[in-house]
Amino acid sequence: MEIKKIQVLFFSPTGGTEKIARLAAGELAARLGLEQEFIDFTRPENRQKEYRFGPDELLVMASPVYAGRLPNKLMPDYKARIFGDGTPAVPICVFGNRSPDEALRELILLLEGNGFQIAAGAAFAGRHAFSDKVGQGRPDEEDRAQILDFAARAAEKLAGGSLPLLEVDRSEIGPYYTPLKEDGTPAKFLKAKPLTRWELCSRCGACARACPLGSIDKETMEAVGLCIKCQACVRRCTRRAKYFEDGDFLSHVAMLEQNYTRRAENTVLL
Repeated sequence: MEIKKIQVLFFSPTGGTEKIARLAAGELAARLGLEQEFIDFTRPENRQKEYRFGPDELLVMASPVYAGRLPNKLMPDYKARIFGDGTPAVPICVFGNRSPDEALRELILLLEGNGFQIAAGAAFAGRHAFSDKVGQGRPDEEDRAQILDFAARAAEKLAGGSLPLLEVDRSEIGPYYTPLKEDGTPAKFLKAKPLTRWELCSRCGACARACPLGSIDKETMEAVGLCIKCQACVRRCTRRAKYFEDGDFLSHVAMLEQNYTRRAENTVLL
């Protein structure tokens, strides 16, 4: 197996997944002596293209974890746009300090089904999109050391030639995690959308440009389409004008802050 280039593809509305993908891919590139190309799958226009990778390329694909799985609104694009031809791949999932649940296994099986050979896979903790208190400071120095070690070991495996089938459970993927409120009952906020503090809004359009689904009107700054609660508009707003006030959503955030500020462990498969 002679790899000539590393392709780094990521979906990263608030930047955390991209940060980890670049760190891991950079170490792989340094160890293997290869150049990198980056595909920002967050941008709607980039999800209109089809990506086909050859056997002499390495795909590093990174996705956030939503409710313990890959983002359900992204799954059709993942399946229909990303293809390999015996292409080695390193899938990475980034979860918000609660749990990766089934996401990494789901990404591995998806890539295998689309023609990739899995060299190694990992799920790393990051700051939760909903709250700075959940996964605060992650990835930290300990995480960075684990990410670099994972990439170094994956590079060693790739340099060794043929890739044995990665040992992973290939049974049916389990259900999505059910978000809970503070009282332990299901939190139902699928229809929640960001609101705007108009006295703070400068109409700069940062929120519209940040929305990965193009669901914020560029003229009015109103949320007019599907919202996946990624918090890109909230976190990219320079004036702190975007916010959520849905009761179930806020109760779920409070539950996360009460129960998931402990340090979650990363998962590495080699």
